[in-house]
Amino acid sequence: MLPGFLLSLREGLEMALITGIVLGALRKTQRTHLNRAVWAGVFSAALLSLVIAIILRYLGAALQGRAEEIFEGLTMLLAAGILTWMIFWMQRQSRSLRGKLESDVNQAARSGGWRGLFALAFISVFREGLELALFLIAAAALSESAAPTVTGAVLGMGLAILIGWGLFASTIRLDLRRFFLVTSALLVLFAAGLVAHGVHELNEAGLVPPLIEHVWDINYLLDESSFLGQILKTLFGYNANPSLSESLAYSLYFLLILLGLYLFTRSEHPRNRVFEKNPVSPDQ
Repeated sequence: MLPGFLLSLREGLEMALITGIVLGALRKTQRTHLNRAVWAGVFSAALLSLVIAIILRYLGAALQGRAEEIFEGLTMLLAAGILTWMIFWMQRQSRSLRGKLESDVNQAARSGGWRGLFALAFISVFREGLELALFLIAAAALSESAAPTVTGAVLGMGLAILIGWGLFASTIRLDLRRFFLVTSALLVLFAAGLVAHGVHELNEAGLVPPLIEHVWDINYLLDESSFLGQILKTLFGYNANPSLSESLAYSLYFLLILLGLYLFTRSEHPRNRVFEKNPVSPDQ
């Protein structure tokens, strides 16, 4: 449940912020008559993302045996890759996201009117929705039942909508950069688990050699089928008896992430930290 909640809260808040910035830009330029175009784009993107998620879910459920293992393994690795890219992209683009979106809104309103705003809102929200659909499919594959993931996703999206509405309709100030930093740290752990389990599924399918079948076995200490073991498996990719290739993939991912974060921190200038200096609501 928690991975679905966290993923939906993170992605949902990004969608809400994007929508709020677009609506705020229209309000500033007195083009509120185009709000319907924005909402039409948002709801169309959300609906299409939901349809794709359902299709992917049923496609995975329809596969069996080796085909299912390959599908789940590749889905987990793809989700981990996109999730990692999203974390670094948001950390870097957060400094100029508002200005770029407002510029795009003004250009779309001048050149395309209703269609331009619809396309801008649709593309911006659909990108986040498609990512979320892929993440939730991968998260559901880690648990015995998809119900907790779906429940967490609904709760996370609901909270994201409430936070987004609160930021847009009031003067509430939120340190968005700190929020994304904390959630990014948790999502890195989740992504590492996706990488490890993706390799595990490909081990089972025979596409990636295990090298050593079981590097260790600590099921006697914490059984991965126990309640706590299932929680740790879903959240952090816990495996009580991993293969060597699975362990290497997990470790290599963390090393690359730490290196990337180190390089990102060195290249970032403190004066550019917009969300720390001016954590404003979307319509300000």
